[in-house]
Amino acid sequence: MNAGHLSLLLVAGLAAGTVNAVAGGGSLITFPALLGTGLSQIAANVTNSVSVAPGYLASTYGSRQDLPQRRTLLGLLPTAIIGAALGCALLLLTPDKVFGFIVPFLVLLAAFVLAFQKRLRGVVGHPRDMTPPRRKLALHALIGVGAVYGGYFGAALGVMLVAGLGLVLDESLNRVNAIKNVVSTVVGFSTVIAFGPVDWADVAIVAPATIAGGYFGARMARRLPAPLLRGIIVTVAFAVGIVLLVKAFD
Repeated sequence: MNAGHLSLLLVAGLAAGTVNAVAGGGSLITFPALLGTGLSQIAANVTNSVSVAPGYLASTYGSRQDLPQRRTLLGLLPTAIIGAALGCALLLLTPDKVFGFIVPFLVLLAAFVLAFQKRLRGVVGHPRDMTPPRRKLALHALIGVGAVYGGYFGAALGVMLVAGLGLVLDESLNRVNAIKNVVSTVVGFSTVIAFGPVDWADVAIVAPATIAGGYFGARMARRLPAPLLRGIIVTVAFAVGIVLLVKAFD
C-alpha cells in the first residue's frame, strides 16, 4: 500500500465516521475509497462493512446520554442480528444488479418519509396513539428490514432507521438517532462474523479513523437543534439516493 492509498483511507474513514454519526451514508465515502485501492466490488463492500462497525460503536458511546432503557435496547438486538445475517446471505446469493437497482429507491423513500414525517404521522397515526403490541411489532419490523439492508450493503442505513423509527417512537430526534447508532453497531458487527473476504490491512487503517469520526460526530449531533439535524439528514439522504440511482443506471 502506498502513501496515497493510506491518506485516502484515513480521510475517508474520518469523514465516514462523522457522517454516519450525524446522518448516515458514510459508506458512500469509504466504499469508493476502498475500490480506489484496487479491491473488487464484493471485497470492498465486505471490508467496508467491517471497517465502519467500530465507528458506529464510538457513535453509540458518544450519544449514550440519549439512549432509552437497557431493556428496550436488548429486546431489539436479536431482531437486528437475524436481519443482518439474512442481509449477508442475500449478498452472497443474489446478483448485485438486482438489489443495486432497488437500493436507491429505498434510500429516497427513507428521505421522503423523514422529510414529511409529521404529515405521514397524520395518515398512519401518531406513535402515542398506537397500542403497545402494535408499536412493538412495528418497531421490530422496521429494525428487521433495516438490518437486512444493512447486512447487504449498509449505505444510508442510518437514514432509513431514523426515518422509520420516527414513525413508531414518540421520542426526540436525538434519542432516535442514539437508537439508530446502537442498531447500526449491532448490524455492523454481525457482518464481521458472517463475512469472509475481508482485507484486514485496509480495516486496520479505516476502522480507527471511523472511531474518531463517529465519536466526535455523535457529540456534535447532540448539540444541533432538531430542525437543523433533521434537515442535514434529509439532505444527505436525498444526495445518497441520487448518487446510488445514477450509479444503478450507469
